[in-house]
Amino acid sequence: MSRIKKGDEVIVLTGRDKGKRGVVARRVDKNHVVVEGVNRAKKHVKPNPMKGQQGGIVDKDMPIHISNIALFNSQTQKADKVLFKALEGGRKVRAFKSNGEMIDA
Repeated sequence: MSRIKKGDEVIVLTGRDKGKRGVVARRVDKNHVVVEGVNRAKKHVKPNPMKGQQGGIVDKDMPIHISNIALFNSQTQKADKVLFKALEGGRKVRAFKSNGEMIDA
């Protein structure tokens, strides 16, 4: 079970986008995720009339390492660490470390 999943709201801890918040769009590999609106780069795109694609300069979200982001706790309005709790049925769930609130119920 991973600490950060697709659809989680995260906050950037380091880098040029420090302090920005966004939602995890997808997981690239074990250590990298793409966050919407964070770590944007300009990409030059050629037009492709077969696909109906226009050419020009496009903003693209690039992957960011998971060590540079943390889950955003909406109750405390701060970044928070994640811990795992075992329920009575043997199922593991993620929870915030500061207040113990379960993330995925």
